[in-house]
Amino acid sequence: MQLSSELQVPFTAVEADRTYPLNAMVTGGRLLVRPDLPLLGWEPREYGWCREQACLPRARAAAAETPDGIDVAEFAELVGKIAAVDPAERVVAFADGAGPFAPSLTPGRAPDFTLDGVSLSDFRGRKVALVFWASWCGCRYDLAAWQARHAALAPYGLTVVSVAADRSTDDARPWIDEALKDATGPHGPHPALVDSEGSVAELYNVINVPTVVWIGEDGRVARPQDTQTATDLFRSMNGLDSAASLDALRRWVIDGDPGLSDAQVREHLRVPTRDERLARAHARLATWLARNDRADAARRHLETAAALAPHDVAIRRGLMPLTGDDPFGDAYFALRDELTRAGIPLYRPLPEGGR
Repeated sequence: MQLSSELQVPFTAVEADRTYPLNAMVTGGRLLVRPDLPLLGWEPREYGWCREQACLPRARAAAAETPDGIDVAEFAELVGKIAAVDPAERVVAFADGAGPFAPSLTPGRAPDFTLDGVSLSDFRGRKVALVFWASWCGCRYDLAAWQARHAALAPYGLTVVSVAADRSTDDARPWIDEALKDATGPHGPHPALVDSEGSVAELYNVINVPTVVWIGEDGRVARPQDTQTATDLFRSMNGLDSAASLDALRRWVIDGDPGLSDAQVREHLRVPTRDERLARAHARLATWLARNDRADAARRHLETAAALAPHDVAIRRGLMPLTGDDPFGDAYFALRDELTRAGIPLYRPLPEGGR
């Protein structure tokens, strides 16, 4: 395979944890790169492509090979990624895909992550309530109440870890500072993290906030994605009972009762579809474009993401501030009306038995 240097142009490749230049060319609608250079952290070897201890045999890698180079989108899917390409803007973005090389969310495995210097694996041996919220959601007012739950239940082995689904740390930080300003005592403030690249929401298939995932001491999912609140400020809108969620949390932490059987955890765990994964790649592309003053191009990819995953409010509402729309204004109410007409629920609480 040959890829003429005269035909290559500089692209920007965007992953959850890095952005880097990528020389490529577009032909027949395919993004191609030289076969002798690393791609997505994988190194070409005589017998295949390898990353650390993992290898993709040459026979399987052949699915991404063309006479003119390696097809980036095809290769991405072989190694557990999915790609969204904008040839006009010369950008390609990647999100988590499927397969043996992809990070996976299963009842037996809560994927590890690191944000702001904190890793989920730091809390192995303790129960973790992983709480997703955002400054663009009324659940921002619940953060102090989650801190209170952390303080009350930490002596029994619980750590609350909150994750802000904000693409700007500056949007989330004032709410974190306000919620934790009086956090004292032996267990201090809970780890309050900001998922500015959407990578943790991607791992846990979070499609709206508030969403809470319970993770046991052994790293297994004890309760999958659940809409839970810690106050009743918006109960008239969401119908959720914060006292019930606190009682359920206490039963799990103190009595060891998660409220769901293993079979129910498997039944209710939401694993992303291919369209949902591709929507996140387009959302990552839109985020990069918006941050680089290409708002019109960003909107095109947000529209594509919305078509692929119309129910993903974390993308559709969460990225409104990047394109100049008010996530509490007309754009949000139009989104609510659209989802209501389509019969798509905004909130997805799990069965009452565990709430």
